[in-house]
Order: sequence, then C-alpha cells, then structure tokens
Amino acid sequence: MRRAAWSISLVATISMLGSAQISAAQNQSRKGHVVIPESSVERVGDSGVMAHTHLRIMMPAGGVFTGAPQPNELPPFSGLFFETPASIACIYHLAPHPKAGCNPNETTANPTGGSGAIAVVDAFDTPNAAPDLAAFSAQFGLPPAVFQVVYASGTQPGLDPSGGWELESSLDIEWSHALAPNARIFLVEANTNSFSDLFQAVAVASNLVATNGGGEVSMSWGGGEFTQETLFDASFTTPGVVYVASSGDSPGAVWPSASPNVVSAGGTTISRDPNSGTFLLENTWQDAGGGPSQVEARPHFQDRIAEIVGDFRGTPDFSFDANPNTGVWVLDTNLLEGKRHKWFVLGGTSVSAPSLAGIINSAGRFAASSQAENAFIYGHMFSERGDFRDIIFGNCGLNIGNFARLGWDFCTGVGSDFGLGGK
Repeated sequence: MRRAAWSISLVATISMLGSAQISAAQNQSRKGHVVIPESSVERVGDSGVMAHTHLRIMMPAGGVFTGAPQPNELPPFSGLFFETPASIACIYHLAPHPKAGCNPNETTANPTGGSGAIAVVDAFDTPNAAPDLAAFSAQFGLPPAVFQVVYASGTQPGLDPSGGWELESSLDIEWSHALAPNARIFLVEANTNSFSDLFQAVAVASNLVATNGGGEVSMSWGGGEFTQETLFDASFTTPGVVYVASSGDSPGAVWPSASPNVVSAGGTTISRDPNSGTFLLENTWQDAGGGPSQVEARPHFQDRIAEIVGDFRGTPDFSFDANPNTGVWVLDTNLLEGKRHKWFVLGGTSVSAPSLAGIINSAGRFAASSQAENAFIYGHMFSERGDFRDIIFGNCGLNIGNFARLGWDFCTGVGSDFGLGGK
C-alpha cells in the first residue's frame, strides 16, 4: 500500500534534511528573496469587486539570473534545482524517469498527453504571449503549442501598469501547455481585473473549451470571500468544462477557489538535496491558501470528510508545488514594474491552477463538470493504486494551526499528483 510505504520512508528522508539545510546555507550563489508583485496585493475594498493574482517571485541576488545559458531541454541556468516540465513530470510520475532523483539538470522526459482544450483566463493584454510560449517550449523540448489569444470583450485590453498580470499569463499558458502539450491552449484576456470583466472572460473561455472537445478553464486569481459569492457560482457550470482555481497564498479560503463548482488548487513544497538535486520528499507550503469557507456549504463530494470540514466547503482539493523557494521556470519578456527580465522562478498557487488543469486534461477522462471531477478525485483518495501522494509532513493555516495528516487535510487536500489515475 503506497501510504504505508511512504510513511516508512519518511523517517529516513527527514534525517537527510538536516544536513541538506546546513549545506544550503553555505551556498551563497543560490540565495535570493521572495517578491510579491503588485498584482498579488489585495487592498481594502477589493473583496467581491477586484481579483488579484496568486504569484510569488523568487528573485535572485542582483535581480537577474546569471551564468552561461544551457542548451535546450535543460533549465536555462544550471545548478539551481528549480523545476522544469521534465523534473515535475518525473516527481509526479507523468513521464518515464530512468534516472533516480529527478534532478532538473539531468531529467529531460516531458509529459506527452493532452487533448481538447485548456482556456486560461487572465486580466489585461500580454503582448509577448505567443513568442514567449514558443521560446519556453523550445527551451524545454516541448512541442509547439496550438495557441490562440482571445479578447473577452472583442477589443484588445490595455496593459497592466505593473506588469504582474502579464507575468501571470505567461506562467499560465506555459505550464498548462507543459503538462498537457497536446491540448489546445487559449489565453482569454479580460479588460481589467474586476470580477465583472473576469466573469465575462470566464463565459467566453467556457464556450471555447466546450466547443473544442471539452477540457478545463484555469483561474489563477481570486480574492477574499464575500457574502454574495454564492450568487456567482453558476458561472462555473458549463457542461463538459472543469474549472480549476488557485486556493490563494495566505491562510484561509478565498473565492472562487471556495466555490463548490471548481477544483481548488492548493500548494506544496518540493524538498531536494541541495548538493545533488535529488528529490527528497514533498511537504506542505506554510503560505498556501486553505481552510473552511465562511460562506459556501459543504458539497456532496466532501461528505466523506465531514468530520474535518464540518458544514462548510473545505479547500484545497488537490495540490501542486507552489513554494517560490522550490518554484518553476517561466519565460516572460514583458515589462514588470518598468523592467524587462526574461527568465523567472515563480511560485504561489498561481502555479498550481494551470498545472493541475494540465494534469487533469492529460488524464483524459473529461468529466462533465467540476463537481463530477471532484467526486472522482475524492473517490480515489484512498486508492490502493496510489493515485495521489499523501502529504503527511508539515503544517499550514492560521497560527500554523493545521497539520498534514493521513488522508485529506486543510494544507494540501487529498495531496499531490502521482500519475494520471484518479483524475
């Protein structure tokens, strides 16, 4: 049984972490700091009115990554052990992994699945979306994407003055393509980050997915819960479409992640040996959003965890690497706060939503609705086949009062991915 094996191996793995952390502290070249972009800041009065991204940026010392560029199919810079499509595919068992450890600097087998469509909904225009996606795909040996930008209002939106939404769009299209390389990718751009404009974009995205073979709508944005949110949950019920929404980057539930009509995408941490890059274990990310909704009633697919969530919807459902310290490579050449970068390492549950949308797409089951998808996920939570990696190490939540545990918890939901079964 996979849960038992995972528990047995945990003690040995944790013992490796102490020496790994000491070694990491001695490596000055890997130091950096986490930046929260302007687009991810929620202000007083935004709740129910304006959405924000769930982005975290691992900014290297000096502000840019340096060193000789690496050849295609490898990370753009060596020795940093941040995640690539191939290393993620290795960790989550989405592609063959002939070399032990899933080292990003050695692992090149990418996911190969996907069909139908994934529509990413974001605010404002991203001028370099297509060339950046093409360059990202070339760097990591992914096939060229079948990609289209769609203006939700019929008119090209303006730019986000901060550039944060453009960075969000680059992340979303690149990682949904990375995890489902054969799915058609749409970027549906809302005029602004107001919920009214984003709802219009969700409606357009839903129609695009439904008429292109079914699939997923990814929403890496949200905000604090509000009393009237249940009135808008019907926005996520187009038949043949599964909606995936980020659970947020601070303790507690956010909306639309808390809607019973979405798959709530939570965050984890991938721990690696800092010398060899070997994957050690996956544990919680303390800043990941999650908790009981203050508004939404418990949906039927969570009846089996009623003793944990009580009468209210619990988030997240399903999780993915989101700690910016263990983040993913993203290429974006749009301006960010007045500066033009190229390669970023990003975290936050903004990474989780498009990535899990890609994994669900590649699983190929194409559920009739998000509730049907969640019912299937929760029904396979205790599968002997090991469809999920149960995260049993770490904590999260308000006052760090929630703990990872066997089965579902407020830190990571059912856990993270382990192959394409159960999705």
